Amino acid sequence: MRVLLIGSGGREHALAVGLAADPSVSYLAAAPGNPGIAQVAELHPVTATDPAAVAALAVELAADLVVVGPEAPLVAGVADAVRAKGIACFGPSAAAAQLEGSKAFAKDVMAAAGVPTARSYACTDAAAVGRALDDLGAPYVVKNDGLAAGKGVVVTDDRDAAERHAADCGAVVIEEYLSGPEVSLFVITDGTTAVPLMPAQDFKRLGDGDAGPNTGGMGAYAPLTWAPKDLVPRVLLETVEPTLAEMRRRGTPFAGLLYVGLALTPDGPKVIEFNARFGDPETQVVLALLETPLGGLLNAAATGTLAQQPRLTWRDGAAITVVVASANYPATPRTGDVIEGAEVPGVIHAGTARRTDGALVSAGGRVLSVTATGTDLASARDAAYALVDGVRLDGAQFRRDIALAAVEGRITL
Repeated sequence: MRVLLIGSGGREHALAVGLAADPSVSYLAAAPGNPGIAQVAELHPVTATDPAAVAALAVELAADLVVVGPEAPLVAGVADAVRAKGIACFGPSAAAAQLEGSKAFAKDVMAAAGVPTARSYACTDAAAVGRALDDLGAPYVVKNDGLAAGKGVVVTDDRDAAERHAADCGAVVIEEYLSGPEVSLFVITDGTTAVPLMPAQDFKRLGDGDAGPNTGGMGAYAPLTWAPKDLVPRVLLETVEPTLAEMRRRGTPFAGLLYVGLALTPDGPKVIEFNARFGDPETQVVLALLETPLGGLLNAAATGTLAQQPRLTWRDGAAITVVVASANYPATPRTGDVIEGAEVPGVIHAGTARRTDGALVSAGGRVLSVTATGTDLASARDAAYALVDGVRLDGAQFRRDIALAAVEGRITL
């Protein structure tokens, strides 16, 4: 099977590692890719959000399967353009990708499907924002209605800050605050059959103890030994299956990766958000533990044959990833700093580039996802931080407490 992977971040490097390890994948290309992905795939230049360009490249490479990593190309219609060429594509249509492209659309689908989620209001002006904040109260949860690279959400007790974020965004969804630990569940689907992957937990805030600004994710781990035993079947029954049925009813079936962001509230799991693609950095830990060949699994979802796939198999143990970010992230990140110690197994490249002299340099906010496995969470954590300590990047930022609460048994439901 000839596979073309679209994207250039840490999620895509993790996907590339998984795809390259699948014996059924005879050829792997990535566009535009990054220096880490170049270790396992042939890179091709492309504008990932240009549907026609991506589809043309897939034809040129005689791809049997195209895997679209990021959300922006999906919302732009890349999967539609690829499928129009008769090539299988893992990723939802532009219409179905609105589950991530518009928070208001996702809330409308959830309401129609009876999915457990927070009460919310879609607002487009200051008066509506004020009424929503009055009704829902603090902590205020204000979400940019459109794509915001995982950084469009403000959760604050500061009314002025909530109103400023709403004004900056224009169209927002304002929600009631959901208490409880947060969990990410990936579900691979062909639109009808749904296959859940292993739940993971990520860390959104920049600093230890969940201090500092929101980010695209500073680390993750799996498995969640503290989660309720019925978590996955319950979410499939209450959330995933009704959502997929509602999308089919609307004539826009969702096929690809449905990311379900959950809060485990005292009333049970409730949806914080849907995404239309693998989450980053949770992908790094989930795929590190997945034993089932990735290419065949994604191809089954893309070709409507997921029900015929054998049961997923998982490696024993645990996985942790620690994100190393550049100076000044999540504001405008400093780039161009030389990186040392990053071209070793387990170091996933997210925002890197190759300088003309061959040096590896930072090229984004989240630069690396340093990933390790172990027999248990504690040993995986030790291995991950040992890898982090081997990386050199001037001004690097990373958290020292990824998975620490889980290791110490401090997570309560």
